[in-house]
Amino acid sequence: MKVILYTSATWMWCIKVKSYLNSKNVDFEEVNVSEDRVAAMGMVNKSHSRGVPVIEVNGDIVVGYDVNAINSLLGIS
Repeated sequence: MKVILYTSATWMWCIKVKSYLNSKNVDFEEVNVSEDRVAAMGMVNKSHSRGVPVIEVNGDIVVGYDVNAINSLLGIS
């Protein structure tokens, strides 16, 4: 399973989703879009959103800290 987390360094919801994924022992690649313009544009193209966090799980997208949607994509009950 490939999980990519698009974040900014100080946004509260990005910090919360990172903490949540860590608490569930989910390995993820973090991409800080406030430091990487190319990654930011890729995130916008995939999610159709400029807001973070954006979680990508095997190509499926969740925008924001939506625990139910995240759990669904990760297969967590």
